[in-house]
Amino acid sequence: MERDVLVVGESLVDVVATTSGVPHEYAGGSAANVAVALSRLGRPVRLATSFAADRRGDMIRDHLASAGVELACDPGAVERTSTALATIGSTGAATYRFDIDWRLNPVPEDPAPLVAHTCSLGAVLAPGAEDVVALLARLRDRATITYDVNARPAVTGTGPDVVARVERMVDVADLVKASDEDLEAFYPGRPLAEAAAALLARGPAAVVVTRGADGALWLDRQGAVEVESRPVTVADTIGAGDTFGAALVDALWERGRLGAEHREALGSLDRAEVVQVLEHAARAAAVTVSRPGADPPWRRELT
Repeated sequence: MERDVLVVGESLVDVVATTSGVPHEYAGGSAANVAVALSRLGRPVRLATSFAADRRGDMIRDHLASAGVELACDPGAVERTSTALATIGSTGAATYRFDIDWRLNPVPEDPAPLVAHTCSLGAVLAPGAEDVVALLARLRDRATITYDVNARPAVTGTGPDVVARVERMVDVADLVKASDEDLEAFYPGRPLAEAAAALLARGPAAVVVTRGADGALWLDRQGAVEVESRPVTVADTIGAGDTFGAALVDALWERGRLGAEHREALGSLDRAEVVQVLEHAARAAAVTVSRPGADPPWRRELT
């Protein structure tokens, strides 16, 4: 039986305000976006998440099913499906206002996944975050653990308590991804390279930092590798970071670098291989930002 990816975290509906004044609704949420992106890239995926038995919950269920994502547990841990009101600025960047409740029903741990991924609110928003960290810590002996910081200050704030929750998840992870905005939110005034190095010092094999139009950076104990961003006409940035994170996992999977048995090797990849991994992720993210909503590419669109 082929091992899969277990993605753990929030699902919600993005309500996108447009210049016409007519809002558009898209099924999303950071973890759901990652799961859909991985499934569209051809990877077997289970998603441990929560949404309600309401109209928006049905949107999420249908969206996941259409991409081939399986549910890893009963999602009915919440009474209403969460939403994010997204406002798109002149550059295509999205800002959010959330109405979210994050809880998690028990998740079966066997068979163990090849990779367990968490991100954003699911890793830090109580009460569900406690279950997420405990679950991934238990899976660490059998799976690669990946974590996308994806800060949401409007919901969690950025104070010491939240930073401590982020760092607690970093302590469990093998691969950590953060944007330059994430690092600035949690470590204001600290140079980007210094903040990334501080995360690396907590134990992961590598830290990846995305910097929008300035490209992306991979940092491990051998040093840093950088790639440029891909030129693209931006529709909006919803789901771009989630797609980048999913494509990182996809590229490392393609190269046989995932699973707990490859933990040490993950931090000592050949520099040319790191460039290929980052470029694959940047290519996938460029497709997502070129169209509205969290709409990651299918494998055929990258080949």
